[in-house]
Amino acid sequence: MSLARTLAQRLVYGALLLLGVTLLCFTLMVQFGPDKTYELLGKNASAEQLEEVRRALGHDQPFLRRYARWLGELAQGDLGTSDTNGEPVTALLGRAFPVTVMLVLPGFILGNLLGLGLGMLAAWHRGGAWDRLVLGGSVAGLSLSFLVVIILLQILLCTPYGLNLFPTRGWRVDDLGSYLAYATVPTLSLVLVTLGYNTRFYRAVVVDELGRDHVRTALAFGATPSTVLFSHVLKNSLVPVLTRLLYSIPLVLVSGSLLLETYFGIPGVGKVAFDAITSGDQPVLLAVVTLTAVMFVVVQAVADACCRLADPRMQAS
Repeated sequence: MSLARTLAQRLVYGALLLLGVTLLCFTLMVQFGPDKTYELLGKNASAEQLEEVRRALGHDQPFLRRYARWLGELAQGDLGTSDTNGEPVTALLGRAFPVTVMLVLPGFILGNLLGLGLGMLAAWHRGGAWDRLVLGGSVAGLSLSFLVVIILLQILLCTPYGLNLFPTRGWRVDDLGSYLAYATVPTLSLVLVTLGYNTRFYRAVVVDELGRDHVRTALAFGATPSTVLFSHVLKNSLVPVLTRLLYSIPLVLVSGSLLLETYFGIPGVGKVAFDAITSGDQPVLLAVVTLTAVMFVVVQAVADACCRLADPRMQAS
């Protein structure tokens, strides 16, 4: 099956997935969510006033018509306006998204690089002291709560009870120095929380590849460990590695940033989503959920294309 045909199928499946996700979210949040009419007018509004506002908001229309209208606006890039402050959701997320990328990107890269390196080290010394040490550290990391890690690092690095090197909260980034000051502790938190998961995954991938015939042949001919690991093992493990990396991006950008940004008071997508949840801001919640689904669809298509390029055998399947 050609790459173009596969991508076309992915896009069709993605469009159906988006349609299902948006329909479910619109049903739960709009059809069964709180009626904003009473919040705008209060409890003592007359029937005429209620009817006028509902007509202006489009709440008097049938559900499917409201959903179709929202889909049309979504296709045009119009995500509506926030119920909290009246700001266009597009502008709100456009301002928050770069902050989230700047916040989670270093931790995402470092966590995966360290996890890959430790996983390769443990796999090469499988059953030995290094393997047991790395696996023990991974299990310890898996048992730690994200919130506990954040609090401990904040006490150690941001308060007079510890080193007091970094700001406790906020995000006032003007240059590289201020960026490093505000991003260091969240980055370390993300690295420590994800390192155990990444290490165990990459170790399993490398161990499986080390048992292949071509690796044993290379070792029999005297290939060095670096040649075996990077030229044979890592090269032939690109499919699971790329798949994990790409599919982790939406999760890290949304769920990973939610706790970090909420706790540290950083105005990114996670903080916007948390504020929308607490205030019941339906347009913002709908936009965040929809854009997350869009990211998954895009990542699915990109992952399939990258895997087929990394492993030519997949192009014939």
